[in-house]
Amino acid sequence: MTKLLNCIKNKSSFETPVWYMRQAGRYLPEFQEIRKKNPNFIKLCLNPNLVNEITLQPLKRFDLDAAIIFSDILMIPYGLGQQVEFKKGQGPILGNINIEKIINTDPIDFVKKLQPVYKSFEKVKQQLNNKSLIGFVGAPWTLLLYMLNQESPKKNFNFEKINEDKSLVNELLKKLEKIICIHAEKQIEAGADIIQIFDSWAGLLPKSELINYCYTPTLKVVDYIKSLKVPVICFPKGIGESYTEFNAVVKPSCLSIDYDLDPEWIKKKINGTPIQGGLDPKILLTDKENIKKNTKKYLNIFKDYPYVFNLGHGVLPETKPEIIDYVTKLVREKE
Repeated sequence: MTKLLNCIKNKSSFETPVWYMRQAGRYLPEFQEIRKKNPNFIKLCLNPNLVNEITLQPLKRFDLDAAIIFSDILMIPYGLGQQVEFKKGQGPILGNINIEKIINTDPIDFVKKLQPVYKSFEKVKQQLNNKSLIGFVGAPWTLLLYMLNQESPKKNFNFEKINEDKSLVNELLKKLEKIICIHAEKQIEAGADIIQIFDSWAGLLPKSELINYCYTPTLKVVDYIKSLKVPVICFPKGIGESYTEFNAVVKPSCLSIDYDLDPEWIKKKINGTPIQGGLDPKILLTDKENIKKNTKKYLNIFKDYPYVFNLGHGVLPETKPEIIDYVTKLVREKE
């Protein structure tokens, strides 16, 4: 059993596994080389040879315990027939939503369209030794938000507007729950031994709506993935103290925390659920002394607790690769 699976499944605190969200990608010069030659991001995610190469790049540089497939949560809207493109400096831009087309998308057609993604898992899996392969999906709420908002809600978000057509929202949520489960299952069949659910925009929900949009739809996905005998890491970013309620309702195999959450507090509150992450990615842009102090803080807080070292969000593009190496070595020293 890999270190990561041992920590999550057996709640082992003997070793601290380490991997990083967005470890494959934009901060690595070797990734930038590939990206220059492949400006169409969706096409890149559908190229199994390049996805295999990109996914393994960080493992060649750093002593990590897992590979996370190079892909994107927006492959689901793409698979459902919504136009998705990534514009430099703007992030993702999605086309107009054709709800009829989306609701009537046959799962077989969806799987066919995303077949190259699953092929990538098979390729990567063949080259991993004693390391986990993480697959991932967007949570229903975060995908719903992108699909209806048609761009990142960072600049432009109005919950009332998203929520005004209740029947559209409910139809779309139901479809997303089903398709997310299918997408996760296909990743597992192709070699993923852990699935992470990213609810990147859970923090935008009014507290009173968390149950309808975050907990209940995510629980359906979590239960389905668990029925396939695979552990699930959940990352409901930005929900603050509601992390405890999320954990009680959704019961993930592991809870990934963001950098705004007090690690001491959450550790006391959640009855032994393995915890992942927490360190603010911005810390990695400061000096080594500060990086060491903050890394050690998380390692000390969770020293007798099932804990996966990671960040409280993805590696930032301006992070120096040697800093990822430095932090990884600090984690290894603790063992």
